[in-house]
Amino acid sequence: MVPRPPPLSCDTFVALPPAAPGGRVVFGKNSDRPADEVQEVVHFPAAAHPPGAVLECTYISIEQVERTHAVVLSRPSWLWGAEMGANEHGVCIGNEAVWGREEVCDGEALLGMDLVRLGLERADTAEKALSVIVDLLEKYGQGGNCMESNMAFTYHNSFLIADRKEAWVLETSGKYWAAEKVEGGIRNISNQLSITTKIDREHPKLKEYAKSNGWWDGEKEFDFAATYSYVNTARMTTSGGRYCEGYKLLNKHKGSITSEIMMEILRDKESGINMEGGFMTTGSMVSVLPQQPNLPCIHFFTGTPDPARSVFKPFIFVPGITPLLKTTSPTFGPDDPVKKQPRFQSKPDRRHELYKKHESAAVVMETTKDKGKEMLKEIQELEKQKISQMESILQNGCLDTKQVVNLFSQCVEEELKIYG
Repeated sequence: MVPRPPPLSCDTFVALPPAAPGGRVVFGKNSDRPADEVQEVVHFPAAAHPPGAVLECTYISIEQVERTHAVVLSRPSWLWGAEMGANEHGVCIGNEAVWGREEVCDGEALLGMDLVRLGLERADTAEKALSVIVDLLEKYGQGGNCMESNMAFTYHNSFLIADRKEAWVLETSGKYWAAEKVEGGIRNISNQLSITTKIDREHPKLKEYAKSNGWWDGEKEFDFAATYSYVNTARMTTSGGRYCEGYKLLNKHKGSITSEIMMEILRDKESGINMEGGFMTTGSMVSVLPQQPNLPCIHFFTGTPDPARSVFKPFIFVPGITPLLKTTSPTFGPDDPVKKQPRFQSKPDRRHELYKKHESAAVVMETTKDKGKEMLKEIQELEKQKISQMESILQNGCLDTKQVVNLFSQCVEEELKIYG
């Protein structure tokens, strides 16, 4: 049996009407990663690709598709994929590390984070993104070091995928998988398999493989988490873990979950959702997906660690978006230690400008009480102002594209000004 890993890394949430009011879907995720890892916020426009084009992901190359959608991503700056993000069609995806009975592949394949980006680039609905991910999983597999370090950190993945109309949970064990369409208004995932007997789509040999390994007798009702996990799934919603605490927070606000409430959940330290220590929350995302197709989807990203002292900055897809230079990390091309064999022999400085200024501001907040308190108040006021502006857009349906192209970048500039 595989040794139990520590409960590290991430929580993802979704609320659908009527749990979220106003005919909106609200999505949120904390990315919990090594404390010294830089997370950047980057935008890639839609693109056409020539026949036979090859796509270089983090470790392996795969076939490119004819056309990719515009995406905005929050990602560890050393890799190709992303922890979370959205595309121009209102599809949002976040992934989690999960472990189970099936051993994690030692070889390099697609990372779960690569699959997040690939799903966003190639699908215009949540269910299509699910299909993209499982097809790639079958063809290329998942595996490889998920940390910029000589120390191996590998895992299988679960995904929460949402669009304007619905949401899906996809959980994997090697190439085997189960998917559940979200019903009941709220759903969250953490670092454990959570799909039980409600399975709406599955790998064609999911049950056969479990039976051949002696994990399922073929008689009792098939429970994916109980079969493929070594965790006692009966205790998942009653124990004090993050999965349980996250569900409690969603349920507490059921019927009134807005972007602000989702941000509040992501900032919750008592539950462990806003993680501190060697692994900490290094980036956060909240998206509002109106069901009315004439209204824009709004995506908020921090691009900095600890959402409790970060600004959720809004992003809306329009043509000609101003480059997100201040949240984009430096690149090192073929000299990047990630690209060289053996990998991870050194670690370059990947800090972007916002990260550097926020890092200095965090020291002030910790060491200079009055100045830190004032700075925190200013960034909170900036965020409230932006949320209010976005609510006005959603209420009035009036979008000034000339201003929206600078929306995220302008907010970053205002945040940098506060940090001085």
